[in-house]
Amino acid sequence: MAAHARWKGRPVSSSRDLILGRVRRALADVPKDDTPYEQAVDRTYLREHGDRTTEQTVDLLAENLADYRAIVHRTDVGGLPALIARLLAERGSRTVLVPSGLPSEWLAEAAEATRVPDSAASTPHELDELDSVVTGCAVAVAETGTIVLDGGPDQGRRRITLVPDHHICVVRVPGQVVSSVPQALERLDPTRPLTWISGPSATSDIELDRVEGVHGPRALEVVLVNGE
Repeated sequence: MAAHARWKGRPVSSSRDLILGRVRRALADVPKDDTPYEQAVDRTYLREHGDRTTEQTVDLLAENLADYRAIVHRTDVGGLPALIARLLAERGSRTVLVPSGLPSEWLAEAAEATRVPDSAASTPHELDELDSVVTGCAVAVAETGTIVLDGGPDQGRRRITLVPDHHICVVRVPGQVVSSVPQALERLDPTRPLTWISGPSATSDIELDRVEGVHGPRALEVVLVNGE
């Protein structure tokens, strides 16, 4: 015969009854006209921590990105094509994956790398053979050092930033930079495929041995472009 728990001398037929009984006892002294929980709990959270100028916010983003081992570069609109070309050359990239809506001028000087258009027909194996991917972003969060992608035209499908080993992500400054996660959420559509990136992919075991590239690119380079 199955054993039953007992509550006040009576058998309890399930864990559910036991839990509900505890809830009833906890609420026994709550007045019927008490303020509803949704109104009783103060949810006036801080929208950002500290009072920073725009320049300080961008500096904080760069600092936190670097703290997560992303490589941060700064340039202006005119210098962006040359910078991307240099980063691809230094990586030895012969192929670069390109989202359909990536501005063509970004890769105007990357003559040595073969452009591979993003295609739904591409297999994970084919994506893994590509050297680099260049994308834009939806928003960047300074306080957490996080880049958010939402699958926009200059970002492409989620998997193109997860399979190739090298990701160059362009952030338009200051327009795409916010201080906090709450501010970022206000700009994002929750129905879109959101990818939140804080540094290159990494994990560690119980001995705290860090391994990079397990769930995405081992190398993340973030380009902060002033004037866009």
